[in-house]
Amino acid sequence: MSKQEQEQEKDAIYIGMDLGTSRTAIAASNGVRESLPSLVGYPKDVVSMKLLKRDSLFGDDVVRHRLSLNVFRPLEHGVIKGSGENKRGIPEDEADANMTAARQLVKHAIAMARPPADALVYCVIGAPAEASNTNRKALLEAAREVIDSVMLCSEPFAVAYGLDVLTDALVIDIGAGTTDLCRMHGTLPQTEDQVTIDQAGDAIDELLEELIRKNHAEVQFSRQMAMEAKEKFATVREGAGPIHVTWPVDGKPTKIDISKEIREACLSIVPHIVGALQKLVSSFDPEFQATLRGNVLLGGGGSQIRGLSDAITDYMEEHLGGGKVKQVDEVVYAGANGALKISKDMPPEFWEQLS
Repeated sequence: MSKQEQEQEKDAIYIGMDLGTSRTAIAASNGVRESLPSLVGYPKDVVSMKLLKRDSLFGDDVVRHRLSLNVFRPLEHGVIKGSGENKRGIPEDEADANMTAARQLVKHAIAMARPPADALVYCVIGAPAEASNTNRKALLEAAREVIDSVMLCSEPFAVAYGLDVLTDALVIDIGAGTTDLCRMHGTLPQTEDQVTIDQAGDAIDELLEELIRKNHAEVQFSRQMAMEAKEKFATVREGAGPIHVTWPVDGKPTKIDISKEIREACLSIVPHIVGALQKLVSSFDPEFQATLRGNVLLGGGGSQIRGLSDAITDYMEEHLGGGKVKQVDEVVYAGANGALKISKDMPPEFWEQLS
């Protein structure tokens, strides 16, 4: 490295960001690694402003003070809510509010990396495998204020790159909004190498809430309570034992068993994931299909569901004639770690300048 390049290196920070629907994680070249729920909140009125003494809150602080806040979860299905195909009747002012919240979330995540003053910020952001050009432009717009140069990559590709799994593998990244799949065969993945489906963490939460309301109609609970129970107890294993939560019934704390509902909700995504796997395997060179089936890597927050890798393996055995699924290490940071590694390896022509 020349002296000039060394000087440039001192004045730059490289950041990998997994900008997820539910959770955002960053890994930086200065060694900082942080994560937070992808939530932004604004005080509702003068009382909440007096209480909180801040114009905006992020992550766990939003969860903690949500009754005093107007809460935004600006990402939906892995992209900014109200952008591109995600408009779906969302009013323009609400779409603008989500864009503002997304911009502030990115700014906050970059600040968590503690970049040196006046340092150039180079950031690789993970996005859904099949995000449209419009959605990608919205993500770039959200990054414009605080990032000098940016590159978007698919989330499962970032996971694979971080693990040095560059060929003969199929990577699954289960997030909240989407499950993304990518086959690796020694080149940058193309459109035909990637699939995105909506069956992911949010779909599990929605079904879990529906099942509990159906089977325990007397219980009072919120989507947040159901989500927290899933995150703590999620499993697809039979005979895992009772899963008890204490929730109110007519205002009285009451213990109920939701093991059946949690298992059914978590299992619901397995057929959809294997269907997407089959699409990628069956359209690949037949000589290498068995290799892909035998090297499936499972990442993303949803991969922490107990027994999920075995459940997918069993379903592949039944419907695809076999396969082997393994959970990746460091699930929370696997995507951010890979994005950071990409940021260090990619040549200048791959970067988009945002100045």
